[in-house]
Amino acid sequence: MADEAVAERPAEPAAPKAKDARSPEAPPRGGARGDDKAKDAPDGANAPGSGDASDSGSSADDAAEREKERERAADRFKDRTRDPLTEEQGEEEPTDAAAATRARRSGQKLLASGRDFIGLDRSDVGQLHIGDINIRLDALRSGLSMRDGPVPEEELLRIRRTHIEPEGYVRLRRALVARRLLVLGGAPGTGRVSTALALLEEVTREGARNSERVRRADPERGVRELAAQVAAGEGGHLRGTGYLLEPALDRPGTLPPDGMDLDQLASALAERGSYAVVVVSVGSAANPLLAGRYGAICPPAPTRELVAVRLRERLEEEHGDLLRNGGGQGGPGGSRDERGRGGAGGSRAGGQDRDGDGGGGPDGDTRDRDEDRGRTDASRDRNGDGGPDGDSRDRDRNRDRDRDRSRDSGRHPGRGPDGDGALSRLLARAAELREDPEVTEAVGLDDLRPAEAELFASLLAGHLLGSVSREELLSGCRGLAAVQAYEWFAGVDRALAAPPPGDGRTPPVRSGTAALFHPVAFRIALAVLGGASHSAVSAAAHLLTWELSVQSDPDSTPARPLFCDDPESDLALSRARPADGIVDVAGSEVTGRLIFYRGSALPAAVLAELWDRHFPVRAPVVRWLRLLADDPRPQVTMRAAVAAGELSVRDFEHGYAELIRPLAEAPTPRRRVFAATALDQAAGHASHRRAVRKVVDNWSRHGTPALRWTAAMALGYGRSADSMDDTLDTLADIGVRDDGEQLAVASLNVVRLLTLPECATVLRRLADWTAHRGEEYQDLALVSIVRLALTDVDEVLDDEPGTPLGDRGDWPLLLALTATRPELTGRLADLFWTALNTARSRDVALDALETLLRSAARKDGREWTREGLAALLPVLIAKEPDQRRLDWLLRRMMRDQDRPLAAERARALWRLAVPAPRRRSEEEESHG
Repeated sequence: MADEAVAERPAEPAAPKAKDARSPEAPPRGGARGDDKAKDAPDGANAPGSGDASDSGSSADDAAEREKERERAADRFKDRTRDPLTEEQGEEEPTDAAAATRARRSGQKLLASGRDFIGLDRSDVGQLHIGDINIRLDALRSGLSMRDGPVPEEELLRIRRTHIEPEGYVRLRRALVARRLLVLGGAPGTGRVSTALALLEEVTREGARNSERVRRADPERGVRELAAQVAAGEGGHLRGTGYLLEPALDRPGTLPPDGMDLDQLASALAERGSYAVVVVSVGSAANPLLAGRYGAICPPAPTRELVAVRLRERLEEEHGDLLRNGGGQGGPGGSRDERGRGGAGGSRAGGQDRDGDGGGGPDGDTRDRDEDRGRTDASRDRNGDGGPDGDSRDRDRNRDRDRDRSRDSGRHPGRGPDGDGALSRLLARAAELREDPEVTEAVGLDDLRPAEAELFASLLAGHLLGSVSREELLSGCRGLAAVQAYEWFAGVDRALAAPPPGDGRTPPVRSGTAALFHPVAFRIALAVLGGASHSAVSAAAHLLTWELSVQSDPDSTPARPLFCDDPESDLALSRARPADGIVDVAGSEVTGRLIFYRGSALPAAVLAELWDRHFPVRAPVVRWLRLLADDPRPQVTMRAAVAAGELSVRDFEHGYAELIRPLAEAPTPRRRVFAATALDQAAGHASHRRAVRKVVDNWSRHGTPALRWTAAMALGYGRSADSMDDTLDTLADIGVRDDGEQLAVASLNVVRLLTLPECATVLRRLADWTAHRGEEYQDLALVSIVRLALTDVDEVLDDEPGTPLGDRGDWPLLLALTATRPELTGRLADLFWTALNTARSRDVALDALETLLRSAARKDGREWTREGLAALLPVLIAKEPDQRRLDWLLRRMMRDQDRPLAAERARALWRLAVPAPRRRSEEEESHG
């Protein structure tokens, strides 16, 4: 059969044995360079053996010289196809471009631009004002101390009615009743103080015979002094009293109480019939306390239940006011004056306790929450609430709530049965609004803490009742993350600013700076490296802890305990969550433990708070980011570069002078890539795009070689010039300058531009360069074409999987473009044919073609890039000389001693390149 005869051609034993043997020449079809045509033509006038016999010697010498020149040109060309990321300073291994691209994409996703923190009115740090809602930030700040004294009965009544019990509340209560003392641990703001007050209010309700049955203890005096005061019964410390103590364990030099101190306090409490709850923050200082017999972790209250209850309270309050003032259906139609009060009722997000756990309205508000809170027998069993004692207490608690509701209903007649259904409709609309995707995205937190739930409910209620506009609602929701960031950083080192203790004769010594700064360093590291491995974030946090400690106390060497880290505490204190995921290691993907913030808004909020409000911390953070720029792991370097770009947007003058320009001139490619990535991140903001383009243009025209290299990398992202043609013009200027010194990096970034929608423009300019009279422009085009065939999609594509190119991440970009953009196939084939038929690029292009052919199927036989080859090869191998070259290459691959190509696969590739109709016509022609 004619078909079989041609199909078997690759199996004929005529292939050269040496892999680097020259291929048979193919006559140019209009795309090869003119200066190469005479050299490459097999029967040209300059071929050896032509002319007179007397000229045979000189002709042979000329031919040998031309061959040497061709080899030198081929060597120069091959050198220009090197990886520009490893060209200097002898870097041991190339940068994993695919891992770097994935890390950059992940960092951009976590630091998405467009979140409007500037729109939030924070001119007065003490409070925020959104519509009718005031938020007292000072009440949320974790550095404030509680005052010694009784807790007002009104606050206890509010706690009794509004507190939402976390899972395991009954076990906590039983432990307190049994031991008289409970050490309650949790992250600030999670409701631990509110839970402690609820426990003390409940256990002292019947035993105490005084109006000051719950007292806050002075945190400065600690457990020992409290035990002494309780035992002595002096200064208002009466029998049956409940004590709330929050010792200041985070101050340098402060030692936590030991087991004997706690035993002494528990004994004194038992003698006086009293109780105490010691509230501590999870962390290395408090872990021994929480591990002891008095210790317990306080789980946070469930977010959905918190919001539902607070929202119902707000709507009931406002709905009752509307009914009393003739507001009809209680909808948002009435004006503020007709309703008589603000739509959201004034937020009490600051609350009554420093943990932000307050919430709840004034005395007498309806607290009919049994249905919303889901107080079922199953939930009580889950909490360990079983037995006669637990049932009795629950019955008493429910009876008290029923009595409170009855009294509230008489005091607020508008809060009775909702006969007209207006309140029910408001609640239904509120539930829909709470799940609105735009509102959810604006909040940007996976779970809300009590004070945040209070504010969120106030915003929703205010919007439903007409006092808060849609814009104010979204701005207020975005402010939740900003408030959390403010709380985390406000006054962290206030204790270090105080005069250190000393006797006046010896220099004072400060200690504990590392322990003090580690939590904030971890939050900053998580904002910068979120999505990286937990170990990478933790290591970066320790590095930043050192920088912060040295900056704060330059005369002392920071001391960091080596065995006191607690990953669980880091997660709790930073609202972080672990997740199993993929980590790139030496070009391979392995399973690792990743770490993220519990909310997409927190990374940007942390960086904004850090950069805009704490200027002294910029110096150590800049030093730290420069260190991260040297990290060999792309997951660290690229995420840090994206964060550096976001910080530069917030103050471009400072970011450019301290981060971008110094790293752009660095001797190592890794630092220059960092600077280029940061520049591109800034260019992603319309407000800074013009400035970035001016910088890149100046560097490309007048900069040092290092700055031109960095400019080329920035141009490869496609946002650092006014148009694609301007980008390509600038890359060409960089590539052809100084005898092609920067041609490698210029060609790499031309290839990166082919992943953008304007790739047709790039192909047109490549074709123009191949026809250019200047050899340096020709080389730029030829190197770019070869690199296009050798670059995988993952190495240059920013798109996520799910896009046509993104789903072909391990494909060569040339074949991926052919498969996904069939209208470009002819241009791509013509450009690659030109590289195959130009003398200086032919050998490298043939090697690239071999790489493409081997990618047709994977080692296990599964199909890989066959679809792209099926589109490209018939256009590329259109004529008989091209087929001869393909036949020669396939047979060379079959004889390869290291990776021999199976005959079956060679025949399949031949059939793919030369369709059956073309094979039949050739057979008829050859056999007459």
